[in-house]
Order: sequence, then C-alpha cells, then structure tokens
Amino acid sequence: MEKRYVIGIDFGTESGRVVIADVELGGELAIHSTPYRHGTIVERLPGSGKALGHDWALQHPDDYLEVLRSSVPEVLRISGVSPSQVIGIGVDFTSCTILPVDVEGQPLCVQTRYSDDPHAYVKLWKHHAAQKEADRINEWAKASGETFMERYGGKSSSEWMVAKVWQVLNEAPDIYRAAHRFVEAGDWIVQQLTGKLVRSNCSAGYKAFWHKQDGYPSSHFFKQLDERLVDLTETKLAGDILPLGTRAGELTVEAAEMMGLCSGTAVAVAIIDAHAGVPGSGAVRSGQMVMAMGTSLCHLVLSHKEVTVEGVSGVVEDGMITGLYGYEAGQPAVGDLFGWYCEQAVPSYVQESASQVGISVHSWLERRAAELRQGQHGLLALDWWNGNRSVLEDTDLSGLIIGLTLATKPAEIYRALLESTAFGTRKIMEAFEEAGVQVEEIFACGGLPQRNRLFMQIYADVTGREIKIAATTETSALGAAIHGAVAAGPERGGYPDLATAAVRMARVREEIFRPIPEHKAVYDDLYRQYIRLHDVFGRGGLVMKELKRIKQKQNE
Repeated sequence: MEKRYVIGIDFGTESGRVVIADVELGGELAIHSTPYRHGTIVERLPGSGKALGHDWALQHPDDYLEVLRSSVPEVLRISGVSPSQVIGIGVDFTSCTILPVDVEGQPLCVQTRYSDDPHAYVKLWKHHAAQKEADRINEWAKASGETFMERYGGKSSSEWMVAKVWQVLNEAPDIYRAAHRFVEAGDWIVQQLTGKLVRSNCSAGYKAFWHKQDGYPSSHFFKQLDERLVDLTETKLAGDILPLGTRAGELTVEAAEMMGLCSGTAVAVAIIDAHAGVPGSGAVRSGQMVMAMGTSLCHLVLSHKEVTVEGVSGVVEDGMITGLYGYEAGQPAVGDLFGWYCEQAVPSYVQESASQVGISVHSWLERRAAELRQGQHGLLALDWWNGNRSVLEDTDLSGLIIGLTLATKPAEIYRALLESTAFGTRKIMEAFEEAGVQVEEIFACGGLPQRNRLFMQIYADVTGREIKIAATTETSALGAAIHGAVAAGPERGGYPDLATAAVRMARVREEIFRPIPEHKAVYDDLYRQYIRLHDVFGRGGLVMKELKRIKQKQNE
C-alpha cells in the first residue's frame, strides 16, 4: 500500500505553521512557518493608520491565506510527498479569534467600504476591549440565576465570542448589521478549504457558551442583556456544530490548486490551537493534563466527570478527546512575559554580553538564573502582565514584583518571573483537585519546554510533579494532523477515532523532569507567600484596578 500522510495547519499568534506527518509512524516529516505580514495590529489600522483604542488586538485574514499559499506547498516540496498521498488535513487556531463575514464568507475588512472600521477586522484572542460587555454578561448571568456559567468557573471573558460580538453591536452597529455571520477564524479557514461553513464543538463550547445537550443559552437570556441580541444564536452565530474528528468537508478544486494538493482530500473540523496539543502529546485518558506552553499557557485536563471548578475557562464534553470531558484553564502571559522583560526591561550590558558570546538574551539570562539557589534572589512576582485568566478571571489585574533592592540583578528578576508562572500553574492545579478533578500525569508541549530546561525544572519543583515533554516541536500542528487522519477515516487509510490516532501518531521524549525534594521544600515556602499576594491583590485589593483607571483617563 502507498504510504499515507496528513497535513496539520497551526495558526498561532504571530505566524502559521504547517507540518506533514506519516499516518502510521507519526512525527514530523517537514515543517514550514509563514510569519503574518501584518502581525498583531494593536495601535493603528494598516493602510489608513486609524488609531485603535486601549486593549485592542486585531489581525488581517489575508495573512492566514498566505500561510496556505506558502507553507503547504513548502512542506510538500521539503518532504517529497506526492499530493495524492495526503489523505487528510486538520486545522487548529488561536481562540477566541473571530471575524465578521458576508453571506459569501468574505471578511468585511477586505471590502473597501468597511476597510477603515476596526470592527470589520479579525479580533484576535487577546483583544480585551470588550471587558465592559463581559462584565455585564457576568452580572446578568449571576442575577438571573443562569447555571450555564458554572461550566466557565462563574465568569466569562472579554476574549470570548459573545462579548466581542456585543462590542461590535455597541460600537459599530453598521458592521453588526452587515455581518451575515460572526465566525471563529478556525471555522473560517475550514470554509476556505471546503466551501462550507461548519462550526467546531470545541470553539462553540469553550468560547460561545454552547453545550452538547442544552445548546446555546436561551434567547430570553440574550434579550435581557440587550434586546438587539435576542436572535443572536439563530442569526449571527447560526451554523451546524460538528464534533472534533468529524469530516467538515473535502478540499475544493480552488483550494487544492492554491496549496498544490488534490481536490477531495478530507478536511477535519477545526480545533483550538492549545487543545490540539492534547492528542498531539498522546494524552487520551482521564487524569491527564497537557500544559500548552507558549506566549500564554493553557492547562488542559481530561476527566470522566463534569464538575464545577473555580476559575476554569470551560468544560466541554468531547471538547478535546471523544468520550471525555475536557477542562481548560490558563495563564495569558508566560512566553509573552519573558519576552517583555528581555525586550523592554533588561539593561544594555545584558544585550551586549549575550551578543558577544553569540546567544540570545533569553539564553544568557537562563544560564545565570540557573546559577541561583531557590529563594536566593529574595524576590516574588505575580504573573499578571496580561491579566489573570485562572482562577481569578480578571483582565484588569496587572503584574507585580516585590523584594527589589538596589542590588537586584537582571537574572534574578528573570528567574522570579519564571517562578511566578509556575506558582500560577500550581494554584490552577490545586483548584482542579479541590473540585475533585484529579491530575495524575502531566505533559508539556509548545516552544518553551523545548528550549528552556531551567523553566521546566522550576515547574517540576514548584508543582512537585513529574513532567513529560512532547517529542515534537510543533505539537499543536501534529494534533491538527491527527484530526486530519480521523477525518479521513479507516476507509481512506486513516483512523476511526482521536484516541486511536493519538496513541499511534504522538510521542514523548525520554527525558522526564522530576521534582528535587530540597528545591520543592523552598518553593513550598515561597508558594505560601505567593498565595498571600495573590489573594491580597487579586481578591480584595483595588490598587491595580485604580492604576488602570487613572491610566485610561489620562490617555483619553
């Protein structure tokens, strides 16, 4: 039998990555990345230069199509795989990343009459300018006794679908009326490949309040929020919602020509990027957690039961692996936090020293931070540079470092920031276990575990858990490819379900990071202090919120 392959397309925050994988052996035959030409749009619109407001984060959909045009042909060329050997395609995407489209599925922002309106563009997952809408959703859900919010830890986020759509309605009603649908960018990409709009149960469940048995919240709930939203789910969010692993459709002739593939190739329903790391890491059983570690960190836990967990970002039946409940929690600034420090806060001598020895600033700081003993720097940080997602779910919180003196060195601050994110993860893990969701085995995937050994050892020491590392460098893309193999099905040489495909195609590295008892003892003490700061500033303090209020007022 001819060898069979699948393609996984991973749309991240800064670029799109494509892998091609062997259906039988898994792994990566070839990888190619295409940076987004427009990047993340946070200050001004491309072209007109129109200024954006505070906490905006947009993207341009043409950048996503360029990934298809450039990276898919490249992985075919690099691997030497024939298009006829590719039996399936899977897509994962950052979420909640949404865009308004017309009846033909064309983004409004590419149409001349809407190109100067920020609300016509893609709202990236980390667009936080819909916070007042999210606050109102939370207030009304609590006041009305709605129970669906319990699946999301009691709070919705400004990052999610309904808050973002409602912001459009409030601030740009013309765009709201012009939009035939608001769609997740992952679902939109699948539509570009197949010619059909279908919605993923993963994105709908975690980011739009949809439930397998109950559907969306009632029209009465939306009417009480705003009478103009009464038919939101029947109009702007309408569309068939299909489970993960389902074949969304087949590659159209036009899409096949664009990418150099064969028309009729199976295309899977889209999945959230971090969630694709679950099968990509080989996690398929209750009690397993996958930490998708990149610019942000998603904690993804599989369980056989559904319970309420404080600060969880969502629990969806079949949301990651068929037959299990998938829980999502997270920290919105991890790699972004370390990047901020290296790019904005380190003194010039660090940059010069790193350049002299031919390494990155990150590597220079990591080497020196590794020379420090636990607690030696006398610092403690709160990891809220981009707000808190779990367990406090408050985007108005901000970062903090305590213990600074005139003797504090850059590597000491760097280590304290690494530790702060590990403390945040431990808090999330404890919330799961206090609710009765056991965390028995931990996998880490993404760019950070592959590059920073100190980072992973700190996580093992702080949490007191063994951590296994996914073998592939592009775990989400491999997870997307696994979905492509399931969409193809056994009849085309693929697999019958996600669990079977993941066991066959995913790998972990031999090296395991294990906690060192003497390190853990010190971190237990530091963690108690972290929790004190966490509760003072996160649960009862208003200082961070007042600072943000003053800042916004002065920037008006």
